Amino acid sequence: MDDIQQGADRLAREKRTIETMIRMYCRDLHHPADKLCTDCTALLSYALQRLEHCTFGPEKPKCSACPVHCYKPAMREAIRSVMAYAGPRMLVRHPVLALGHVVDGLRHPARGENARPGSRHAS
Repeated sequence: MDDIQQGADRLAREKRTIETMIRMYCRDLHHPADKLCTDCTALLSYALQRLEHCTFGPEKPKCSACPVHCYKPAMREAIRSVMAYAGPRMLVRHPVLALGHVVDGLRHPARGENARPGSRHAS
């Protein structure tokens, strides 16, 4: 599998992971039915948009390790709450996605801390 395909697969998995986490959070704390509440729908849309337009593309680090914080402060706080709640529960409820997320966190970003988006490799 080439690097481009691996990056695309990783981004697709990251999108599934964030959607799963937001759905767990919303179902357990806001809205027990299958639908997301308005706030969680907006957060999911925002998170997916941020992933889709990430300046690092397929080589992006895990968001918590990223040198560029692209979330608005309110959305960043909301996603932190979701991750704090859903993260530990992912190990039991969605172990494959959780393991992928952990492995992604072990990756060393290709660009380094002081890199500028769009550069190939700074470190």
